[in-house]
Amino acid sequence: MARIRIKYVHAFVDKRYGKPRFYFRRPGIKQIPLPGLPGSPEFNAAYERAMAGVMPGVGSRRIRAGSFDAIVLAYFNLPAFLTLSPSTRRTYRAILERETREHGDKPVALLTRQHINAMFARKVATPAAANHWLRLMKTLMRFAVQEGMRADDPTIGIDYIERKAAGFHTWTEDEIAAFEAHHPVGSKARLALALLLYTAQRRSDVVKMGPQHIRNGVAHVRQQKTGATLAIPVHPVLQAVLAATPSEHLTFLTTAYGKPFTAAGFGGWFRDRCNEAGLPKACAAHGLRKAACRRLAEAGCSANIIAAISGHTTLREVERYTKAADQARMAHAGMAPIIAGSGS
Repeated sequence: MARIRIKYVHAFVDKRYGKPRFYFRRPGIKQIPLPGLPGSPEFNAAYERAMAGVMPGVGSRRIRAGSFDAIVLAYFNLPAFLTLSPSTRRTYRAILERETREHGDKPVALLTRQHINAMFARKVATPAAANHWLRLMKTLMRFAVQEGMRADDPTIGIDYIERKAAGFHTWTEDEIAAFEAHHPVGSKARLALALLLYTAQRRSDVVKMGPQHIRNGVAHVRQQKTGATLAIPVHPVLQAVLAATPSEHLTFLTTAYGKPFTAAGFGGWFRDRCNEAGLPKACAAHGLRKAACRRLAEAGCSANIIAAISGHTTLREVERYTKAADQARMAHAGMAPIIAGSGS
């Protein structure tokens, strides 16, 4: 059999039946069988769905017009979905695929607010995941209205769960100092902290940074989550740490085997380094990104300036740091004359 050269397609002859088999194999997703022969309508349709990121659970079975399956499949083929980052597409697919397995053949026009509330209530044990699910359902239902598959949006009036927790713990200056005291300049652990703290980037971006990304004193970063391209001046402290930690690889941070870290693998490795420094469990890699934003706010940077460095796509998160810094400055300014007067 002639070798098939189609991107992500693996072809072979099934020796038992003597038939050609075709599978879509793309890093990060489950292997997908492709029916028919290349060029046939069924093969082309399955290949296009796979390239669009649509798993077999949606699209491989018969789709009823007006069903939940139909609106999900249409959404998966929207430019707004296809231009999301690969990790976001995988997350959205996983959420919606779970719903199609239970509700796929049901008419989307008959989905009521009571149904949405009942589905939402089953997820409230994990508020962050529940809010993520509701946010996606709101997007999907607005799209259904636009497509004429519904007359109204049943998610209107359903509010997100208020989360009292502040998310990841923001490292304090004492915690940063404790880590630095235990891990000296020249160690891989100190380099990891400096990259996180002086670039304000996520661990998924820090693990990809290498010498080739720093040009003329500027770190050039393409964020995995947002796709945004950033140019961040290299802080003198980070420059000193980089100079003291020579790298022979394409990434500054590597495993014990000289391989680049995955984001999850780095998170576990960094947790061990925090344990060695005697830091509490709340101290995680992402908390250094937050500490970097806090430092910028305390230095008087506006929310827009902080976002230009951190790459936040909305100002809501960074405004928390600027408001806290403003409150501290105003409180200090307000108390200064009272304190001065009490000493006279």
